[in-house]
Amino acid sequence: MNPTLRTALAVLFPLLLLLPGCSGAQSDRIEIVVTTNILGDMTRVLAGDAANVTVLMPPGADPHQFAISAQQAARIDRAGLLVHNGLGLEEGVQRHVTAAEDAGVPALSVGELVGPLPYRDSDRPDPHFWTDPARARRAAESIGARLLELPGIDTAVVRANTERYLAELDALDAWMTERFAALATERRRLVTNHHVFGYLAQRFGFEVIGAIVPGGAALASPSASDLAELAGAVRAAGVPAIFADSSQPDRLARVLAEQAGVNVKVIALHTESLTAPGGGAATYLEMMRANTESIVTGLGSR
Repeated sequence: MNPTLRTALAVLFPLLLLLPGCSGAQSDRIEIVVTTNILGDMTRVLAGDAANVTVLMPPGADPHQFAISAQQAARIDRAGLLVHNGLGLEEGVQRHVTAAEDAGVPALSVGELVGPLPYRDSDRPDPHFWTDPARARRAAESIGARLLELPGIDTAVVRANTERYLAELDALDAWMTERFAALATERRRLVTNHHVFGYLAQRFGFEVIGAIVPGGAALASPSASDLAELAGAVRAAGVPAIFADSSQPDRLARVLAEQAGVNVKVIALHTESLTAPGGGAATYLEMMRANTESIVTGLGSR
């Protein structure tokens, strides 16, 4: 045999032997499917390399409306664990979640475990618990505890990741408390395009003046009288900024600002979805820090 060929085979053969083992190690990991990208970020951090985590909701999507492919639906059916909000958030995939649970797929309904609040002027549960970092901590604790119950998972990895992430959430909570303390009480008034910040308001002493979109529906349309009434409330409260979700059109927010008849800014926040890397809110921690700075800056002006 040619000496050069013999040398090449001697190098390649051990590598070829390793390939099936690497593939098997990857496929041996438990498969976790997560509906929304905020919960998906938490689950990926906690699981680390101890599991394969598939997130169904793409960056920048509307959690109420995003749909999934047949291939993604099949992933749900095969999941070793399905993690979902559980408070009616993922309307576009709810039937798949319900069918999987009925079929016996192990599932974790995170929102039900964090002490949910009702929507303002409603008895329906508000699914946007992550705007309160203390409840986000409870969510992470619940996910971490459920991961530890999965057969064959590396519990040492999950425990270490959970401990580290909970410390980061505690630091986030302390930082947000400090930043919001810079706002005088009369400045802590929120007007948004959608009812998202009920939990943040309760946690940090904000008053929600109103939301452009009525109720908890993301795509409902306000009437002319609704906008006129809210514009009057904005003028009366002296609110300097209206906050709109960065992934949604802000046309109605700008109409409201014009109707208010005062110098009201429209400021984008990342409220219901993470962004792609580099978009300003690629992780839950990054999203909350960016939103906090925007709120403090927007309400502290004038």
